[in-house]
Amino acid sequence: MSLNLTGCQVRARCRTGDFTAPTAGQAPGFVQANLVILPAEFAYDFLLFCQRNPKPCPILEVLDKGSPQTRLIAKDADLRTDLPKYRVYESDKIIDEPTNITKYWRDDLVSFLLGCSFTFDRALRENGIPVRHEDEGRNVPMYRTKIPCKSAGVFQGPLVVSMRPMTSNFALEAARITGRFPRAHGSPIHLGDPSQIGIGNINRPDYGESVTIHPNEIPVFWACGVTPQAVAVASKIPFLITHNPGHMFVSDWTDNQLEGEENVR
Repeated sequence: MSLNLTGCQVRARCRTGDFTAPTAGQAPGFVQANLVILPAEFAYDFLLFCQRNPKPCPILEVLDKGSPQTRLIAKDADLRTDLPKYRVYESDKIIDEPTNITKYWRDDLVSFLLGCSFTFDRALRENGIPVRHEDEGRNVPMYRTKIPCKSAGVFQGPLVVSMRPMTSNFALEAARITGRFPRAHGSPIHLGDPSQIGIGNINRPDYGESVTIHPNEIPVFWACGVTPQAVAVASKIPFLITHNPGHMFVSDWTDNQLEGEENVR
């Protein structure tokens, strides 16, 4: 699949089942988003959870109850078909990982699209900073941490982070660059020793795939939009649909639409 597609073209290939892979590096310049779909009875609690945890859960769009069609982030998009791969949860169990969720759709479902760190990877590259998961053709490594999110209603659980290895000098520059993208997780939450945030084995991510870390590099960690999946499992939400980690919704918005000053909370 060509990397130089638009968001609309990536979605069209997902809709036909022609593209089911991770979206890192796909449609460069177009904003990517995490997906969370849950019953309306939990929607307010989840909205409050996102408000209290803006680093892992920056909201880009919330859809009307029962509607799978986006109104802001993309035109003519259908969340039931336009991602490469999904996860369907019942309580704390994954029951399916389909490429189409039409058969699971219900009129009481509310969909949330949240910012994704894939959005700032192009800015890192343009400034000469390596993006190892793209270079190695792998899904970005993601880890559950010992850092608790701020609870809201039924939602409570651990922060999930994504990791990109780089030299210390690059890490400082990466923090400056990604801080311009607060709606795509913003600046890193931790640099260096992974054990300090509860990661026991950096080579065994909880989601995604491991990448090479060279001897002169340190791991750099960003808050991750997979956090709602870990939180929903911890909270045993009875029904939930999400993107499969790394298999994002690719929008019509461009990266520069998410740039702005980062507010530290």
